[in-house]
Amino acid sequence: MSELEQLPDQEADVQESEEEELFYTEIDELQNHGINSSDIAKLKSAGICTVRAIHMTTRRNLCKIKGLSEAKVDKLKETASKLQSASFMTGTEYSQIRLKVMHISTGSKALDSLLGGGVPTMSITEAFGEFRTGKTQIAHTLCVVAQLPSNMGGTNGKAAFIDTEGTFRPERIRSIAARFGIDQEAALENILFARAFTSEHQMELIIELAARFSEEKGVYRLLIIDSIIALFRTDYAGRGELAERQQKLNIMLSRLTKISEEYNVAVYITNQVQADPGSNMMFVSDPRKPIGGHVLAHASTVRLYLRKGRGDERIAKVYDSPDMPEAEAPYTISAGGIIDSSG
Repeated sequence: MSELEQLPDQEADVQESEEEELFYTEIDELQNHGINSSDIAKLKSAGICTVRAIHMTTRRNLCKIKGLSEAKVDKLKETASKLQSASFMTGTEYSQIRLKVMHISTGSKALDSLLGGGVPTMSITEAFGEFRTGKTQIAHTLCVVAQLPSNMGGTNGKAAFIDTEGTFRPERIRSIAARFGIDQEAALENILFARAFTSEHQMELIIELAARFSEEKGVYRLLIIDSIIALFRTDYAGRGELAERQQKLNIMLSRLTKISEEYNVAVYITNQVQADPGSNMMFVSDPRKPIGGHVLAHASTVRLYLRKGRGDERIAKVYDSPDMPEAEAPYTISAGGIIDSSG
């Protein structure tokens, strides 16, 4: 039996499923506490599928859901607080939750070390850089590695991939799966794929994923968006629409942050760069900066800057991280995905 056939579809991971209770309580539990099923259905249609998601949503936004009055929203908030606390906890209690964080290997030991073990769950990891620096190749490698057992750098989980630029390639998944000696078709079957065509469609897909993550408890461990900004740049052109673009982007990133924490999922997003005209005046060696401004900068837990090195080598630099120092690591793109540089 191949490694992929031992994924969370089986009942072997009962213990892991039980651990998910630390992260969320299913919203259907509200029905046992006086909330009718039709109101629960309305919440689900808005992508609110857990009790914790109610805590994460303002009363104002809950009232925007068709059919939910202020009185109903007050009852929802009150019931949610009784079912799952959203108040203070001790540092020790929170450290127990952080113990559930998993890391997905990038395929390169040097890059994994830079990230503190790989791409972490319960966080948004952003990779930005020019074309051909490996942003999408890391995404493809993560999709396969996430399916592997923990002793191989994986999480025994499935992946979801939202493609905004037409970059997803099944043949790349097959070649990376072959590198790890696992069934190629099973690897593809365990990746949920969608092509987004507008920034609104992108948001709809994220809401749909939240519902799926809730239904298939503990199954998905990785969400990739390649790239996060492309459709926003198309839909909101010009300085006159910049404020609206940033507001919409902020809402989307907020939803992604909640998903990563609620379902213990690693969110990996790619971003583009643009020229910084003022950089030469400040004697900055690299005149490129990530797109998205402060909104994206504050939303991403870990920011990786990818650039080209000598020959086939690429360089990753920790641009921002709450727990890892600023450092660099070389890696190479191979037929089997991301690997360590030989040099």
